[in-house]
Amino acid sequence: MMGEPEAFDISAVKGMKFFDPHVHMTSRTTDDYQAMADAGIVGLIEPAFWLGQPRTGLDSFRDYYSSLVGWERFRSSQFGIKHYCTIGLNSREANNESLAEQVMEILPLFIYKEGVVGIGEIGFDDQTAAEEKYYRLQLELAKEAGLPVQVHTPHRDKKKGTQRSMDIALEHGLDAYQVIIDHNNEETVKEVLDRGFWAAFTIYPFTKMGNERMVEIVKQYGAERIMVNSAADWGISDPLAVPKTAALMKLRGLSDEEIELVTYRNAITAFAQSGQLDEADFNAPVDLTEKFEGNTILRGGQQPKPDKSSIIIS
Repeated sequence: MMGEPEAFDISAVKGMKFFDPHVHMTSRTTDDYQAMADAGIVGLIEPAFWLGQPRTGLDSFRDYYSSLVGWERFRSSQFGIKHYCTIGLNSREANNESLAEQVMEILPLFIYKEGVVGIGEIGFDDQTAAEEKYYRLQLELAKEAGLPVQVHTPHRDKKKGTQRSMDIALEHGLDAYQVIIDHNNEETVKEVLDRGFWAAFTIYPFTKMGNERMVEIVKQYGAERIMVNSAADWGISDPLAVPKTAALMKLRGLSDEEIELVTYRNAITAFAQSGQLDEADFNAPVDLTEKFEGNTILRGGQQPKPDKSSIIIS
């Protein structure tokens, strides 16, 4: 039942661990990393995606992919959060075919790197012929590499795009259990689960899924093969969407077991099929003296956690 807004009280889920399987940390600040760590997020997956404007050359893709397996992985580690990523040509930029052809040539240079747990996010946006062409090519790449697939379902005509995404994945011989269908809603969830795919839900204000609706979906369908993420990016979004959803689920009467599956365990199970994700790697000690290619998140001898309650910045 929809009710009055409830304050986010982390004590409701204090001591629980969370895993966000879709969050674009390149777009987020160090404050976000700190808040996520404080809220119990111990691991995340950053899918390759559209940056808000089209890239115009191959080197911009190369540098972006390099940052996902390099600097961003390091930056996350400095807050005690294990960073993984999925690598792929996103559906929007698949429509620039001359550039897409070049990107396909370099994808094999990245998908086998440490910390890459899938091909993604790939799929449909406007559901064009070009999008389908590169979706199919990347499904074949996933088969060859033995990696899970993270599928972006379109904002427009979502039901048709979701069905089409699943049909094509099965046509290419992928096991539904290796495919994570993302950005689901009430219109798509039943068929995704009935066909054996993983159903991911993005808790994103106004445009995708609210967490009150998410509670009702778990009550109706159970927690098996369902996961939630924030997809927090350069838009109006919330990197604490996963722990906030867990807290609301707790307040609305879902069991700790259900909450753990949806906000932690299921995503780990799905992406561990890559052979690159091991829960034992979480909670590694943080060493702020470490550097990445000579660089550190601490500038000029900064302290790692400034006092943000003070008006004085020293």
